Order: sequence, then structure tokens, then C-alpha cells
Amino acid sequence: MPVETVRMSSKGQIVIPQDIREEINADEGTVFAVTGSRDAVILKKIGTPSKEELIKQLHVIAKEGKKRLQSRNIKEGDMQK
Repeated sequence: MPVETVRMSSKGQIVIPQDIREEINADEGTVFAVTGSRDAVILKKIGTPSKEELIKQLHVIAKEGKKRLQSRNIKEGDMQK
């Protein structure tokens, strides 16, 4: 990866060069975690799950919850109590 220089604006903003954005597949709205130490600033791209991935994860959570309820002999109707 080539090294490029950028200049910070008066508002503390910098531009990530296009070739680097393309390499890490960063589009408008991409979320980054930012950390700094002494004279270094590190940006780490944070991936956001797709709608399908979230739905799949929720199904796994629901299935696990159902197993726990069944193991404790708790029925759906008991939940309101």
C-alpha cells in the first residue's frame, strides 16, 4: 500500500485518499473506530452486518432462548406472569 500525505482542516477533518478507500472498500457512511497515541492515529474500519445477517443472529438467539425456557419447563403463557 502506498503512503500518501494529507492535511487536516481547521475543523479537524482529513480526507482518506481514494486509492486507500477503494482498497479497504470504504464508501460514504463507513464507520471507523479511532484511537491515538503520541504521534500516531489509527483508523479501524468497523463492519456493519447486513439485514440478513442480523435476522440470522436473531433466529439463533430466539432458538437458544426457547431451549432455555423448555429446559426450565416454562411455557409461553407463563411469560405474562
